[in-house]
Amino acid sequence: MSSNPVAATVASLMPRAKEELTELVAFKSVADFGQFPREESEGAARWIAGALTAEGFEDVALLDTPDGTQSVYGHLPGPEGAKTVLLYAHYDVQPPLDESGWTTPPFELTERDGRWYGRGTADCKGGFIMHLLALRALKANGGVPVHVKVIVEGSEEQGTGGLERYAEEHPDLLTADTVVIGDAGNFRAGLPTVTSTLRGMTLVRVRIDTLEGNLHSGQFGGAAPDALAALVRVLDSLRAEDGTTTVDGLAGDSAWDGLQYDDGQFREDARVLDGVELIGAGTVADRIWARPAVTVLGIDCPPVVGATPSVQASARALISLRVPPGVDAAEATALLRAHLESHTPWGARVSTEQIGQGQAFRADTTGPAYRAMADAMAVAYPGQEMSRAGQGGSIPLCNTLASLYPKAETLLIGLSEPEARIHAVNESVSPDELERLSVAEALFLRNLASGAH
Repeated sequence: MSSNPVAATVASLMPRAKEELTELVAFKSVADFGQFPREESEGAARWIAGALTAEGFEDVALLDTPDGTQSVYGHLPGPEGAKTVLLYAHYDVQPPLDESGWTTPPFELTERDGRWYGRGTADCKGGFIMHLLALRALKANGGVPVHVKVIVEGSEEQGTGGLERYAEEHPDLLTADTVVIGDAGNFRAGLPTVTSTLRGMTLVRVRIDTLEGNLHSGQFGGAAPDALAALVRVLDSLRAEDGTTTVDGLAGDSAWDGLQYDDGQFREDARVLDGVELIGAGTVADRIWARPAVTVLGIDCPPVVGATPSVQASARALISLRVPPGVDAAEATALLRAHLESHTPWGARVSTEQIGQGQAFRADTTGPAYRAMADAMAVAYPGQEMSRAGQGGSIPLCNTLASLYPKAETLLIGLSEPEARIHAVNESVSPDELERLSVAEALFLRNLASGAH
């Protein structure tokens, strides 16, 4: 790849990229301001705005979105008459979870065994650095041949929809011929992949109340209705015996027709313990890309340490439902809430509240942008053809952009291959993946401008 001038330039820029990603990872930019200070997120937004300004972007702005967070926008003019490409990433990150589980501090980028560790390295601060590398490489080799818009979201992980609503209120801002979402990843490191589908999602909080207050389990247990036991019954009703998601009225038999996921490889990627079975039916690809999946994200109940012998009066849970393409997220939300209410036992009082929601996404893979990316990836990854995969996660902005700009092609690439362990402890990014995908994006922009593909 070094014989390619763009690749050689990206390689020379990697030490600078590491320094910049180190600075960006240091911001504790979790957009849950009940857990992390708002100034951490705002500091990250200012850092990104400064980076765009330094690269010659115009109209750089911190956008105050309706959910109380900030997204960062900038526009880099290209040649007259050139196409416009929108590059997306997000700077907000998931909480570090149990910091004691991290080998090195989560907000300090640390190199270990050829990878860079830290929260956001892959998801998705590294995606912003990828965009910068691609543009810098083009500048050093004849210039950027397209108009470029960059939007970096500040609350993607929260699912609160601030940027989606802002885009709907300012429909001219993000207009583009092509959209590159830098928040996906290769099927595995070294295998160039474009993600063509995303599952949607809904978040629902359920609360069950049975008593006016907690009771002594010895005096009242056995007859007094236990809210926590009722909640356990409800949560259990969301899965069949084999672990398949079972929400009343929600279809769960769709099949995936693209790249397949070997069972053994999935077990290794997911780090399933020896002897523990995978759940669900159908192929792994069916289960994670084409079918609904419910997950209990959290339960409010007494911790084991310090628990008292009490019958619980109230219990809550936060439930995530991933929704496959072809299923309306609002309809799935209604079905989930109805299921929770109808499966609550003993006449217990139940209430449900929708917390967040995003529609599933399916990209058109037949247009010139996909051909341009396939050609670019073949150069960046010699000997490898671009694959098409799904992703079980959600990026709600994709559907907003598709509805606002129906003629625009959308491609999803990024750094979140399985070894990256995004959302988990010890998240990391492969610098080799960052380098090659930056080359691919640069060559893609050149191919798109020239029509040579």
